[in-house]
Amino acid sequence: MGLRILIIEDDADLREGLHFSFTCDGYEVFCVDTKKDGMREIRKRIYDLVLLDCNLPDGTGFDLCREVRESDRIPIIMLTARDTELDEIKALELGVNDYLSKPFSLGVLKARVRRILNERTYGEEGAGKLVSGNIIIDKGSCRVYKDGREILLSKLEYRLLQYLVENRGHVLSKEQILNHIWDSDGRFVDNNTVSVNISRLRAKLEEDGANQGRIGTVHGIGYIWKEE
Repeated sequence: MGLRILIIEDDADLREGLHFSFTCDGYEVFCVDTKKDGMREIRKRIYDLVLLDCNLPDGTGFDLCREVRESDRIPIIMLTARDTELDEIKALELGVNDYLSKPFSLGVLKARVRRILNERTYGEEGAGKLVSGNIIIDKGSCRVYKDGREILLSKLEYRLLQYLVENRGHVLSKEQILNHIWDSDGRFVDNNTVSVNISRLRAKLEEDGANQGRIGTVHGIGYIWKEE
């Protein structure tokens, strides 16, 4: 099951568009259109993040945020058509984690959602985690997540991905990869083994169209992990 997002937005078109887009990314998404229903949902279910409209039919996002912050530190991103510095300051002082003025870029919103969820759910890089864009490697549990959802990798695929990400921005030759991943197991392999496993790993990372080109090929040399 993906991470859970609550959208509190009274604009039906925007609400439905956000619901569709985040659902396609693997999140579990719930939507309401009033402050009252938003508070009821927050009390009823555990959410990982709230996308909150500033102006609601029965109150404001500021009021809702104030009530939530009395007992909950759930991350909140406020979406507002009121593009004023005072409103932004007020929102941040109330404990909003981020603030976006409408109209906004969906790509920017998703990037900010990923950043907040990565920090909340998996911790900052350095505490047994490797983070690269929407990819998170939990070295403690040997699990890999993309956009909050686990990717099922084989032992070899996991070790290959970890080695690439740990050396991001640097070209790794096939010989280096063979020595690091396979030779330690004392098995005979050839260069084609690297190519085959790179292809399998790419397929799993790119199956939904995301992360295309993250594993780059440097012809005649080897492979490189590219940051987004």
